[in-house]
Amino acid sequence: MKTDKLSQKYLVFLGNYGSGKTEIALNLAFQNACSLKTTLVDLDIVNPYFRSAEKAEMLKEKGVRVLMPVFALSTVDIPALPPEIQSVFDTPSDRVIFDVGGDDTGAAALGRYYPSFMKYRQETVTALVINCMRPLTAKKEDILDLARRITDRSRLGIDLLINNTNLAEQTEPEMVEAGERIVLECAEAMGVSDVLTAGMPRVLEACRLSTKVLKIDRQMVPEWMTVGEDE
Repeated sequence: MKTDKLSQKYLVFLGNYGSGKTEIALNLAFQNACSLKTTLVDLDIVNPYFRSAEKAEMLKEKGVRVLMPVFALSTVDIPALPPEIQSVFDTPSDRVIFDVGGDDTGAAALGRYYPSFMKYRQETVTALVINCMRPLTAKKEDILDLARRITDRSRLGIDLLINNTNLAEQTEPEMVEAGERIVLECAEAMGVSDVLTAGMPRVLEACRLSTKVLKIDRQMVPEWMTVGEDE
């Protein structure tokens, strides 16, 4: 079951390293491509390891338009944002998904498009993805601090919190449930009325949750996690 927030035209996913924001962005891009004209914008200029750009060819095969920083997937340290990204606000499209670096530095890239987002603010949802099993977002206070820094730099408010608490294949239902409690506390403190829990189907089905859920499949698997699987 999806929250109505995810039916908006512009979906912006922010999240710190390990939050799973790219997983969610990719899953929605693949799901939307079946029936909607979809564009995925990779604005994550912070994290060089888990990028939606790595799935660019697969996305394009599914009919998803992909825009990414110049030099993405190369050894260049600081990628440049291509002018084509601005075109998503002018070119007809049913759904535009932004995968954005989740700290205040990453949010600065988002802030570059502030005038365009404000023009279409009623059609835009900004979602902060939270993994409470990560050290930088394990506590309510740390999550609230991260949210403040992101909003200060991006100048966009946060409309949706997504509890994506997990430890990959070691995820237990109790972890997700504990994450939901923390994220709900953050939502109350921030005045955010919409909270969603994302996760792998087999885990979510075993959870007792009060929030709506978004079932996702793992798209971004680090090479070190696959070494030896075929040996």
